[in-house]
Amino acid sequence: MVPPHHRMTSSSSLKNNYDAIVIGSGLGGLTCAKRLADAGHQVLLLEQHFQLGGLATWFKRGNHIFDVSLHGFPYGMVKTCRKYWGRTIQNSIVQLKNIVFDNPQFSLTTTFSKDDFIRLLQERFGVSEAVVREFFTTIEGMNFYDDQRLRTRDLFARFFPGRSDIHRLLLEPISYANGSTLDEPAITYGIVFSNFMNRGVFTFEGGTDRLIALMEHELRQQGVDIRTSTRVKRIVLEKGQAKGVEVSGTHSGFIPARAVISNAGIVNTVDNLVGQAAFTPDFRDRFAGVRINNSSCQVYFGIRKGESIPDIGDLLFTSTEKEFTSEALRDMRTKSRTFSIYYPKIRPQAPPDYTIVASMNANYDDWAGLDSQEYAEEKEQMVERCLCDLERYLPGVRSKIDVIESATPRTFKRYTLHRKGSSFGTKFEGLDISRSLHKEAPGVFHVGSVGIIMSGWLGAINYGVIVANDVDGWLREESAV
Repeated sequence: MVPPHHRMTSSSSLKNNYDAIVIGSGLGGLTCAKRLADAGHQVLLLEQHFQLGGLATWFKRGNHIFDVSLHGFPYGMVKTCRKYWGRTIQNSIVQLKNIVFDNPQFSLTTTFSKDDFIRLLQERFGVSEAVVREFFTTIEGMNFYDDQRLRTRDLFARFFPGRSDIHRLLLEPISYANGSTLDEPAITYGIVFSNFMNRGVFTFEGGTDRLIALMEHELRQQGVDIRTSTRVKRIVLEKGQAKGVEVSGTHSGFIPARAVISNAGIVNTVDNLVGQAAFTPDFRDRFAGVRINNSSCQVYFGIRKGESIPDIGDLLFTSTEKEFTSEALRDMRTKSRTFSIYYPKIRPQAPPDYTIVASMNANYDDWAGLDSQEYAEEKEQMVERCLCDLERYLPGVRSKIDVIESATPRTFKRYTLHRKGSSFGTKFEGLDISRSLHKEAPGVFHVGSVGIIMSGWLGAINYGVIVANDVDGWLREESAV
């Protein structure tokens, strides 16, 4: 048992016991907390940062609000948000209709819908209708039980042999969304791509800050207790089963609970929050094979109030790289990046505001060993490369910019605590570890970006629902026992 003097010092503001404690407030954690509260459980949500959202977050600089991460997700978010978060959130999801690709192999604008891609592959890339439709039928039929030995490059070679331009069109935007490469299992590509290929790309009108504020309101309405600036030091087990958490920060001490759900990275959860000693040798062997996915760099530009920019597209996938490779996309000095353009139509406010976010895939190790001077110089060069690229589409834009901020994998590690600052969780094998965690340590669950499929906004929310159902079932069984 936990000694009385270890109990939480500010217990007067919290309940004596909780059915479930959720560690971390990414979209998976928020959704899991919401579903458990909907099911009648007493829930506490703990977040080490001062605001909620995880990587679905924002920050303020000058007179601007900047969204972190790309602002595109599939149409599936409409149904998911309606069912699990309500119509106010659902009704704020709007389509991004101008997705631009510009690179040495092709330049085009698309709605990023299935029908438009079928048209483009035939008209612009000369592929027969039969091949295109067979390709879409194949990826739409993919599921978790398919042969994982088939790689994405093998899938592309089967339908579009020797067509690196088509490979680029199909994979580049998905790589920005979840860090996938040509050498991942094909199902990790097929499932995600077919989600996007429904009706196009969508975003949340009003920005991430409005989305998270609405989610927080829903949680509080359902009676969820929320504490920010509270870091969980460890998940407390007794005879191998969850008994609560030990925390530090604004609050400190022990908080009891029947179940604990970690929305931290799965590696941090096993290594730091629980500890490998709590698991069987077989689990530890499987866990040793989990690979961390790569991270991101971002540069944020604020356009001075009163200035404006023309519509150059909502998402701009631009590159001067001759051909697409997964390695070149992650290179520290990559020639490829995505510009997310936030026009007043996306963030309706007065006076009108324009912001631009440049996103690049990155490797943590490239940035980790730099000393302070080298780090500052590399960030300056990264900003300059983004500015040069942006000026190709918006001549003279430098004079209109009044705020510039930048982030690297080290930044993401600092704010999210993710191992190696991973923006996309783990590779595919992380999913099995996440799903089997509670079988090893009863009452301990994990929700988060694992296996590439369970990443991005839609993947995170859907995984939150899946895990909440697991927790609800376990709590009810335990009560019956």
